[in-house]
Amino acid sequence: METLANLESFVKSAESASFSEAARRLSLTPAAVSRNVAMLERNLGVRLFQRSTRKLVLTEAGERFLQSIGGNLDALQTAIADVSSGASEPAGVLKVSLSPTFGAEFILPLLPELKRRHPLIRPEWHFENRHVDLAAEGYDVAIGAGFDLTPGIVARTLAPAHIIAVAAPGYMAGRTPPSDPEDLSRMEGIAMRSLRTGRVRQWVMRNVAGTEKAAPLPDTIIVNDPAAMREAAKLGLGVALLAVSDVLRELENGSLIRLLPHWYADAGAISLYYASRTLLPAKTRVFVDLVAETFSREQLAERFAGSLASVG
Repeated sequence: METLANLESFVKSAESASFSEAARRLSLTPAAVSRNVAMLERNLGVRLFQRSTRKLVLTEAGERFLQSIGGNLDALQTAIADVSSGASEPAGVLKVSLSPTFGAEFILPLLPELKRRHPLIRPEWHFENRHVDLAAEGYDVAIGAGFDLTPGIVARTLAPAHIIAVAAPGYMAGRTPPSDPEDLSRMEGIAMRSLRTGRVRQWVMRNVAGTEKAAPLPDTIIVNDPAAMREAAKLGLGVALLAVSDVLRELENGSLIRLLPHWYADAGAISLYYASRTLLPAKTRVFVDLVAETFSREQLAERFAGSLASVG
């Protein structure tokens, strides 16, 4: 029977088309990965890769073999990890991607409880404004909105991602509040340029009756981070269109006020994204459950909903 190391080396090499990249993901040397794959080929009696100085290419036999074992290897790895760490004691590195603003405000405070419950889990959390490739980059979980559901990835919805208009009380002093999204055209706007597309995002707002209108907020100031938008708005520099989750504390303490209280833009949902496996690793399962439990207890889905008149 083939060893797990040989099969892992083959799968990671096939996914990345590189022994060096597979070695990085497996914390091995390229020579060890190449040796494992060569041993697998010798034991199977077939060539799995066409090798060149630039890249690896799967042979026809290699393609068939990868399709046959891909999902089963995930389940086997998970089963071994759970058994070796003790099924009742989740352990290992928990690699999570989350946005800086949302992650620091709502997920980072869960870390003491996670460590108290599961001391053998070693968090590796990346705070970043981008959509990661969970499988290719080795993430266990990503939290955010708008991720593509590639094959093998599932989403567990936490709360709506609703965009609302906010400004500092000082900025609005002496100004007539907008009564319609189109009125935003006469305000100074704090906009964000997307890291992914390079464009300044334009929003269409809706009300509870389902009426939709463009929000033509001028891009007087452009930044590339929601936290910077929020802070600029608090400085009285203009109006910002931000997710409720990014400004909830400011709305509650009065440093920002909500404009157009009956209008919001729908950016989808804030979700937990993770690999769909028959046997979800224990470390991933307990983290997902803790986040979902917290959102339910603190009613964050309701508090993040821009369609509720109680917000702001």
